[in-house]
Amino acid sequence: MKEQWSPSSWRNLPMGQVPAFPDLAELAAVEGRIATYPPLVFAGEARALKARLADVAAGRALLLQGGDCAESFAEHGADNIRDMFRLFLQMAVVLTFAAASPIVKVGRIAGQFAKPRSTPTERQGDMELLSYHGDVINGYEFSPESRRPDPARQEMVYRQSAATLNLLRAFAQGGYANLENVQRWMLDFVAGSPQYQQYQALADRITETLAFMRAIGLDPENHPELATTDFYTSHEALLLGYEQALTRVDSTSGDWYATSGHMIWIGDRTRQPNHAHVEYCRGVKNPIGLKCGPSLEPDTLLRLVDILNPQNEPGRLTLIARFGFDKVADHLPGLIRAIEREGHVVVWSCDPMHGNTVKAGNGYKTRPFDHIVSEVEDFFAIHRAEGTIAGGVHIEMTGVNVTECTGGARPVTEADLPSRYLTHCDPRLNASQALELAFTLADLFKRDRAERKAPVFVA
Repeated sequence: MKEQWSPSSWRNLPMGQVPAFPDLAELAAVEGRIATYPPLVFAGEARALKARLADVAAGRALLLQGGDCAESFAEHGADNIRDMFRLFLQMAVVLTFAAASPIVKVGRIAGQFAKPRSTPTERQGDMELLSYHGDVINGYEFSPESRRPDPARQEMVYRQSAATLNLLRAFAQGGYANLENVQRWMLDFVAGSPQYQQYQALADRITETLAFMRAIGLDPENHPELATTDFYTSHEALLLGYEQALTRVDSTSGDWYATSGHMIWIGDRTRQPNHAHVEYCRGVKNPIGLKCGPSLEPDTLLRLVDILNPQNEPGRLTLIARFGFDKVADHLPGLIRAIEREGHVVVWSCDPMHGNTVKAGNGYKTRPFDHIVSEVEDFFAIHRAEGTIAGGVHIEMTGVNVTECTGGARPVTEADLPSRYLTHCDPRLNASQALELAFTLADLFKRDRAERKAPVFVA
């Protein structure tokens, strides 16, 4: 790893998971244009998120990170963005009410367009083509033209991300997040589910509380914290040329920031300490996530933590555990003990999605809901046993009524998968499943919080 960092110092290092672009001159021209565009987010916002994540690391707040597996050009629309935001608000209010704790809301949105793949190519019949790597790189349609890496897609990503951020900021600060709208956030297709009844009961209690607060003079007009919310964006920093083009110096601090999103993360397939993705991320001051899978050894994790957070800044580094329900107990304790032994301050978050992907009998890729819940429950149990803080979750979900993950209280069966299987890559929780998970998380967070606050009596 080089001592001197620059936004381009990654370029001479090995880099995986990014296919070669056939026209390098066109690629350079696109990156050059994007480098002149306004930033998508601002350094002050990224610093604010880091401060909130420091609260998560200390057990004073909870992290809810989630969104699409991979955003697409085809599904970009105001309704989809609104429904995702509504689902976030519902989950956050469930967690806040149960755990009596602030919720740090971070979407996989406005930049999550690139995806690592387990195989570089895909075969259909006699034709073998480059795998789909996300709309920022190539197209989903299985044809030579669509699967060819196209630099022009990066400018489309920039424009879509800017439009999405504009709408999210309006929702977060323009009154839609007002707690007095809590009854209106429920998505129509969830009505009639067990989660609807639970949420309705919770919403009724919040409405009664707000009526009491109004009666004593505490209303959203005079207390904007009741009417607005903070919402941050994140994505995997996979396509480093795009990230470099949006890397800017903060005029107030002189530090470099990735202005493509408030938080970026390094995937489980690109976390090699001497490779390009780690090199790029070590130099920007944004909060950084690091996916931790079954192949990660404690010594390698400690080396990565030293590279990515050498000053041990609280809120800088989030370790996102993604093992699988049948592997988390074998791998997570050793990583936790290594981090604790060296005194590193990190946020521990659970990704119960990526280690639990299976192929159904009808050929569809899916994730069983009971496996997702099992990994989350084990994640919390392990942290309780180790005396450490389970900070939050990182999930793939959508406000669209999809049938991609099997199970749940309103069960999706294997036979249901083809009816509304809309993802371009990995299966996502629908709103009913995500809200069910939120109630499970609320119980886990509440228990952890109660145990941490329990008095200790010494005989």
